[in-house]
Amino acid sequence: MENQERQQGSFFRFEELRVYHKALDYYQWAKTQVKDFCELDYQTIGKPLLESAADIVINIAEGSARQKAQFVVFLKDAKTSLRECVVRTAMAHKGGVITDEQLNASSEYMEEMTRMLGAMINSLSPHTSKIRRNEQQETEFEDSVNPNPNFEY
Repeated sequence: MENQERQQGSFFRFEELRVYHKALDYYQWAKTQVKDFCELDYQTIGKPLLESAADIVINIAEGSARQKAQFVVFLKDAKTSLRECVVRTAMAHKGGVITDEQLNASSEYMEEMTRMLGAMINSLSPHTSKIRRNEQQETEFEDSVNPNPNFEY
């Protein structure tokens, strides 16, 4: 019975999530990119990029074992880590450490994962329409406070 194969699905729920596998793919992609960084760039950009990429995967996995509301919090944390990756790859690009092609590849991963995480958050949130109404009201309030929304700070 030791070698008995699982009939369907995985023992861990997160292993069935496409976004989990996309996040793993991104982590592997990032690992490949930073291996050629010089020591300074690796310490200041590469290592933090890998940590943020790993945090995306870890938050998805850890949150999947929680109740829906808690899972949403972990998914939002994954999105925070994802934004850190966006910033770190932009820093690497600006510093000449990665190419336009590498930046575009990273951006494609980030955009797809952002959509996937957003869809999961919306599907797990019981009061999504209420939240959207509140966000709309906040936006209307911000627009009334800031008469020039195109002003860059």
